[in-house]
Amino acid sequence: MPSVAYGNRTIAYSIKETNGLKSHYITVERNSGVVLKGERVTEEKAQQLILKKAKWILDKLDLVKTIEDEEIVTGSRIQYLGRKYYVQLFKNSKVSSVIIEFTESKFKITVPENYKQLDISEALNSFFKRKAEEKLSPRVKKWSKETGLSFNELKFRKLEKTWGSCTPSNTIIINVDAVKLSWSLIDYLIVHELTHTKVKNHSKEFWAELSKHLPNWKNLDERMLGMKL
Repeated sequence: MPSVAYGNRTIAYSIKETNGLKSHYITVERNSGVVLKGERVTEEKAQQLILKKAKWILDKLDLVKTIEDEEIVTGSRIQYLGRKYYVQLFKNSKVSSVIIEFTESKFKITVPENYKQLDISEALNSFFKRKAEEKLSPRVKKWSKETGLSFNELKFRKLEKTWGSCTPSNTIIINVDAVKLSWSLIDYLIVHELTHTKVKNHSKEFWAELSKHLPNWKNLDERMLGMKL
């Protein structure tokens, strides 16, 4: 596997040749690591592309490790609305289930004496689903009104491989983990799926329609491609 040095760290990456892309994209995922996608390039050019995004890549690698691999303990960080928040863990023999509290500056997690990490994960999933419904539902309605792109139904689900989708009947489905993203990426996701109510594929017509509402969609799309969990 090729690699490139950046400061005192080494970034290993793989290359996935993808014809038809207008530019190269870099994704960072738990199972596949750092992947450079796009037309075939020389090794020197590939290293240049990786180095250009090196700081972002390292931040993303650290984030993936925090979210997916690290046990939730006092001092951990939890991603929410584009930021990583400090965690305080409390044991309380009087509680029977995990309690998640967000104070706008940190997460306070209260657990029973005999708890498992799975209990915390399930409680966090419930927290993110509630917050996604609470914070993103009004946002979808706002963008629908502003763009004139209407939908039939809105659902929030835990999805493994995508941030969202739009069904043939114009039901928009949003990944509950989208509430971990920054507001700029949340808005991009919403408008992207709303655009699919009008154009069901990723044709030139789709991107032209999207650009009417988000002129900077290319930058947002590249950032979203790299934010897959």
